[in-house]
Amino acid sequence: MSRQELLSPEGLRVDGRRANELRRISCRASVLNTADGSSYYEQGNTKVLVAVYGPREPRARSQVQHDRAAINVEFNVAPFSTSERRKRSKGDKRLLEIASFVRQTFEGVIQTAVYPRSQIDIYIHLLQHDGGTLETCINAATLALVDAGISMVDYVCACTAGFIDETPVLDLNFVEESSIETPDLTVAVLPRTGRIALLQMESRLHSSKLEGVMDLATEGCRHIHKKLDQAVLAAASDLAEKLSH
Repeated sequence: MSRQELLSPEGLRVDGRRANELRRISCRASVLNTADGSSYYEQGNTKVLVAVYGPREPRARSQVQHDRAAINVEFNVAPFSTSERRKRSKGDKRLLEIASFVRQTFEGVIQTAVYPRSQIDIYIHLLQHDGGTLETCINAATLALVDAGISMVDYVCACTAGFIDETPVLDLNFVEESSIETPDLTVAVLPRTGRIALLQMESRLHSSKLEGVMDLATEGCRHIHKKLDQAVLAAASDLAEKLSH
């Protein structure tokens, strides 16, 4: 697909958004009664369900860390998540890669020293895929960890941005990120301090364009932070209402 098809002369993208527009975001916390924390998160047509268990006793003695908690992340893709019906094995390289990125992102944010000799499990299920998988997983995991009461130094908010026809674009969908002519990166930010928790790039991007794309992604993270905060407040309000009855 050519760049001309991805961005119209009027500045509209394939899904009708402007270059600096996020996809519609809908999210909820406390969606699973059996987990310590959980969330359901939609960004455009990408949909993710996350369950968090712990801190709890590690399943294997080799995983015990005496001074902090171990973080375990498992990422699975539903066979119906894309038009291509295929079941991925747990050893799938892409699944392991995304799980590793999520784990690395949260290792510097979760206050693991508060929970020595324990394990925190984060299970991520991609229900529908339409681009921005990593950002959606990180945002959903943040919401589920807050719901579980896990001590963190801050929220982690992630967003993608890329470059189409000399124009920085925010929050790429599947069609956009699948184009070999669209370089894109994922930025995860701690909103209070602005510290970058993750910077991951799938393709080459000229250094002169990097700052503009990063600034756009960071601005997207600020908007996502507001959505996550609203979801946390809504879950707390629902819990307070239940306890009052």
